[in-house]
Amino acid sequence: MRTPLIAGNWKMNGLADAATVLAGQVVDAVSAVDGVDIVVCPPACHLERVATAIAGSNVALGAQNCAEVPLGARTGEVATEMLADLGARYVIVGHSERRQFYAETDELIAQRFQYALGAGLRPILCVGETLEARESGQTEAVIAAQVDAVKTVLGESGFGDGIIAYEPVWAIGTGRTASADQAQAVHAFIRERVSADLRILYGGSMNAENAESLLDMPDVDGGLIGGASLKADAFAAICAAARQ
Repeated sequence: MRTPLIAGNWKMNGLADAATVLAGQVVDAVSAVDGVDIVVCPPACHLERVATAIAGSNVALGAQNCAEVPLGARTGEVATEMLADLGARYVIVGHSERRQFYAETDELIAQRFQYALGAGLRPILCVGETLEARESGQTEAVIAAQVDAVKTVLGESGFGDGIIAYEPVWAIGTGRTASADQAQAVHAFIRERVSADLRILYGGSMNAENAESLLDMPDVDGGLIGGASLKADAFAAICAAARQ
């Protein structure tokens, strides 16, 4: 049975003190939630502070990105070994904002997925289509290419302990959300392409109000939460919905 996973992507939000406070609030709010893997992914500059704030709790540490090369000459990058050394257990790769604003390719993201696994991290591979791709019937083709890039690097069974997050680009930060049936259809397509055991999260504006209907779908194993993860009570409500 797949254990539900709820991961909060804080994106580029919060100064150091605010990140520490939020981490403590999340720990308190989810302390009674069991049967769910809970992760917070703060900005890289706050990882050490947040790691201290969540130590000993049922909340794990994740990062928002990583380098696709080992330790060495890559100014401004953060190696997977560094993230693991700070206590991170998860890392997001291929978020749509990285693809859009920093021109990250499927191949580059697949390499980051590979290095994350090699460092003992659990990479969360983000895949998803734009509104234009959905309206032109290209959803499955776009997602297949994003998933297959990892297979090209690591082989058919190379996902290991990794995770996939389906994030329809048209639903990120827009207030729009895929219906539960729309999300299930894409999740089922992804599962057919990878593994029955792989956890697949929904990452398109999940919040406390719609979480239960989305999480009720048989192939939706949790959520990659954006805005709602910045409010401890809203994030805790989503975690509780995943437990139910």
